[in-house]
Amino acid sequence: MHPLMARLAATAPVITDGAWGTQLQARGLPIGACPDAWNLTHPEQVQAVAAAYVAAGSRIILTNTFGATRINLARHGLADQAVAINRAGAELSKAAAGDQALVFASIGPSGKMLMLGETSAEELAAAFAEQATALAAGGADGIVVETMSDLDEARLALAAAKATGLPVVVSMTFSAGKAKDRTVMGVTPEQAAVALEEAGADAVGANCGLGIEEVVPICARLHAASALPIWIKPNAGLPVLVDGVARYNTGAAEFVAHVPALLAAGASFIGGCCGSTPDFIRALAATVATGAPQEAPS
Repeated sequence: MHPLMARLAATAPVITDGAWGTQLQARGLPIGACPDAWNLTHPEQVQAVAAAYVAAGSRIILTNTFGATRINLARHGLADQAVAINRAGAELSKAAAGDQALVFASIGPSGKMLMLGETSAEELAAAFAEQATALAAGGADGIVVETMSDLDEARLALAAAKATGLPVVVSMTFSAGKAKDRTVMGVTPEQAAVALEEAGADAVGANCGLGIEEVVPICARLHAASALPIWIKPNAGLPVLVDGVARYNTGAAEFVAHVPALLAAGASFIGGCCGSTPDFIRALAATVATGAPQEAPS
């Protein structure tokens, strides 16, 4: 395990951050626009999101680079700006973090499926390597490969991220199957934990897909299958479409009510995914500090 990850895990639970996309939308990002491009066009708004999470109590914040492989950026005609977008994303979060938090840069899935021949392992490896190298150059303290459903793609991203020498978390999304305990590619928590530990991950986890109550058993299974620290970032409940827009109905108080169970299930790193806000992180910080569910401080 990377020494930085070992030091962090020894101080668990470590509070991470919440959602980025909806926070950028609240600051004017149009639905359907490329969030990652804002690292270059609206840097002050991106840094404001990062700063809000630091102020709320995050010890680790991510970067606005979830969809910033050249493969994803090509959909917006921005493939040639992949290096600049990723480096700027890391620099903006580092500026917001100062000496108050660490920055673990986000790498999301490519949006193309290996098994269907939509991309190749070689293309993915090159795209992830370009992204990871730029994130490291921007000053990231670690990398989070997140929201993955395909173990082969996750391993390619992990290898590219590990080549930077930074600690790497790999987080899968479990929301499929009768019990909602598999990725859409059919991967179980046990399969993911074992495969990713063998591939050199410094922590494994789950994000997105499920609310915090539903992710507790997923966390327990990851923890039982691996000796690595467990990274968990659940959604603010399950989304409901309102006028074509996803709305999340779980509030911060309801969210943190499940934190003791999540800690008992083995979570070392806890934050929020879709629908969560700085208020969730404030409530989470208060809950961790007191050992009992707390409202966010006013």
